[in-house]
Amino acid sequence: MKKLLVKKGRVIDPANNLDEHLDLLIADGKIAQVGKQLEDKEAQIIDAQGLIVAPGFIDMHCHLREPGREDEETIESGCRAAAAGGFTSVACMPNTEPPNDSQSVTEFILKQAAEKGIVNVFPIGAATKGLLGEELAEIGELKETGIVAVSDDGNPIYNGNLMRKALEYTGMFDLPVIDHCEDRELSAHGVMNEGYYSTLLGLPGIPAAAEEIMVARNIILTALTKGQLHIAHISTKGSVELLKWAKAQVLRITAEVTPHHFTLTDKEVCSYDTNTKMNPPLRSTEDVDAILQGIKDGTIDAIATDHAPHRRDEKNVEYADAPFGIIGLETAVPLALGLVNRGVISISRMIAMFTINPASILKIERGTLSPGAVADMTLLNLSERVKIDVNSFQSKSRNSPFHGWELKGRAIITIVGGKVVWSAKHII
Repeated sequence: MKKLLVKKGRVIDPANNLDEHLDLLIADGKIAQVGKQLEDKEAQIIDAQGLIVAPGFIDMHCHLREPGREDEETIESGCRAAAAGGFTSVACMPNTEPPNDSQSVTEFILKQAAEKGIVNVFPIGAATKGLLGEELAEIGELKETGIVAVSDDGNPIYNGNLMRKALEYTGMFDLPVIDHCEDRELSAHGVMNEGYYSTLLGLPGIPAAAEEIMVARNIILTALTKGQLHIAHISTKGSVELLKWAKAQVLRITAEVTPHHFTLTDKEVCSYDTNTKMNPPLRSTEDVDAILQGIKDGTIDAIATDHAPHRRDEKNVEYADAPFGIIGLETAVPLALGLVNRGVISISRMIAMFTINPASILKIERGTLSPGAVADMTLLNLSERVKIDVNSFQSKSRNSPFHGWELKGRAIITIVGGKVVWSAKHII
């Protein structure tokens, strides 16, 4: 494998509290050396002057749709979208067809990723058989095959006793349980946040309490079991307050937030654009302000995309009939850099939320630029102006509410295992 020498970049590695202009030598797919004025005549030079050199970004919550819905996304196209967005690793949810509740499906995903993927793919296994919430999946076998967490994805683990067993059982395998927190009786047939705008538009609402009740239940069960809980796509002020309390009790609880939940509010639904329909829904300004504070003070651990591809014809229907979800792999980093540009958080804090934090939650050996580590890197240009154009995306789907947005900063080079897999405007 060709050596790479990344020179003169501002190296930010939160795992090592590092923020310094340094060179990095990559050999045999790993970080060989970190230092000043490094030289190696055999290495290909990457001039990183003016760029941020960060550990490879990790998206710990995405949907690659394969097997079963290759019309929306494939592992190959999803990996290309990830690389274009600056991600070197993705963790894919189990709501495939069939669900990833067996060794054979996990093996298929890993095989496809090895053959066709250009980034690392870490499968998340189903918590229950068929994602039905009735009986635990064979979690031990899934762990042996290569899963990094369990989840029923968009289906909350509704039965409290089953959730307790999931938290207890996964403790034997040191796996986190990732839960979509939603009381389905309260959310009922809601399609957007319950509040002023749902009343104005005459659309059925999903109250914040539908999320918060399940967050509270899961916190109590985590305290009971001493398990590891990760809250997916946190979206309300109450949930952030509950999470902050839970962390004060030193429970093993973490949470992620999506860019759309810290960027948009339920006012966006006034356009009736079905690309503003997701679950949990876009919330109120008060909720967004609480999310931003949770990001700022460290209550929220990670930024994840919840990349959910859908075909145009699936979204091009009445608002109430459209599926939930938007794509996010190719917009997440510029949107997150908006937090830095607005002074909400530092660039180091943002990088930590994409690197060492998700790596620690999933217990994968990524997220750092320490010598000897796998050479996954994301290079950022903080000054480059970006105009979001969904028609240029690597993803097979186009369901994004951010088309036409003008943003500042993006990932411009993605390196996976010492190989440049994406650079500037083209895949290598």
